[in-house]
Amino acid sequence: MLKNIHIWIFEHIRQSLMAKPSNSRPVHVIFSIVDHFEPRWGNVGIDKEIERVDKWISKYEPVARRHKDGDGNIPQYTFFYPIDEYTPLVFEKMARFCEKGFGEIEVQLHHDNDTEYSLRKKLEHAKDVFGKSQYGFVHGNWSLGNSRKDGKWCGVNNELAILKETGCYADFTLPSAPSATQTRKINSIYYAKDTNAPKPHNTGIDVEARKTPDNGLMIIQGPLALNWHRMKIENGSISLANPPTQDRVDLWIKQRVSVKGRPDWIFVKVYTHGAQDNNLKEAYFNNLDKMFDYLEERYNDGERYKLHYVTTREMYNIVKAAEALKGKEPEKYRNYLLSKIPAWQKGKLA
Repeated sequence: MLKNIHIWIFEHIRQSLMAKPSNSRPVHVIFSIVDHFEPRWGNVGIDKEIERVDKWISKYEPVARRHKDGDGNIPQYTFFYPIDEYTPLVFEKMARFCEKGFGEIEVQLHHDNDTEYSLRKKLEHAKDVFGKSQYGFVHGNWSLGNSRKDGKWCGVNNELAILKETGCYADFTLPSAPSATQTRKINSIYYAKDTNAPKPHNTGIDVEARKTPDNGLMIIQGPLALNWHRMKIENGSISLANPPTQDRVDLWIKQRVSVKGRPDWIFVKVYTHGAQDNNLKEAYFNNLDKMFDYLEERYNDGERYKLHYVTTREMYNIVKAAEALKGKEPEKYRNYLLSKIPAWQKGKLA
C-alpha cells in the first residue's frame, strides 16, 4: 500500500542518492523496540487485559533471555502504555516485568478535541501515575501536533511545546506512514518547534555533533523507506502479518538514522502493537526470535558492526552523547543524562 507516499518519497529518493557509508569501524547499531502496548484494545474488560499481558510476558520472556547484544545485554523493550487506558493491575504486571531487567514503561496518549489546559492536565496525571518527572512519548492515532487534516485525535496545535514543558525528553511517534500524519522529514533525529499551525514537526533542525542543542522537542524517528522489490512501504512496523524478516532488518539499518556528524552510530527504532490478539500467537514470538538471531549474527561481529539493545530512554541518552561528541562506545552513555527510575516509585499501583 503506497497511500500518501507523495508526502515523503522525494525526500527518501534524495537521501538514497546522497547516502554515504561510514568509514569508521565498527558501526554501532543502537536498536530499540517501541510497543504501543494496548491490552484494552477492542475495549475489552479487565480480565481480558490481564490475560493478554500474562500471555505476552510468558511468551516474550524466554525469547529475550536467549539473546545478548555486543555488551552482554538482553533485548530491551519499551512499553508505551496509554494513560487513557490505565489499569493498575496491568501496570503492576508490566512494571514488575521491567524491573527484572527487560525494559521500561513510557507514556502513550490517545486524545481528541483537547485544549492546552486539558492536554497539560492529562500529561501531568500520566507523570504522577507513572512516577516520572521526564518521559518519552508516543501519540496514539499518530496525530502529534494536531497533524490530521480534519483535526481529530488531538486538537492542540502547540502540543510539542506542552510536551516539552511537562518534561517530555523526546517523541517516538514517527514514522506514521501510510497515514497522512506522516511528516516530510524522514529518517531523522531532530528538534521541532511549535509554529501555531498543525504538524509543526513536518520540518526541524537536525541534532548535530558539536552543535549547541536546539530548544525544540527532540523527535527520534524510526526507518521509513520504499521497499522497491516488494513495492511496499517499509515503516518499521512488526506484526504477525508483517514479520521482521532479514531483508527488512537490512533496510532498517540502510536508512542510517543518525546524529549529523556521527554516522558511525546508527539508531534503529521499530514498533509494534504487542498486546493485540494476532500478535500474541506463537508465530509472532518465533519471528522476534529470528530477528534477534539475525541482528546478532549480521550486525554484531565486533569489527564491522557492534549491536546495542536499548530502551528509548537509553536511546535518547546516547543521542545526546553523540550530540556532545562523547567517546566511541555508546554503551557508556545509556544513563548519560536521564537515569532509570523504578516504575512504581510513587506507589500508584493500588
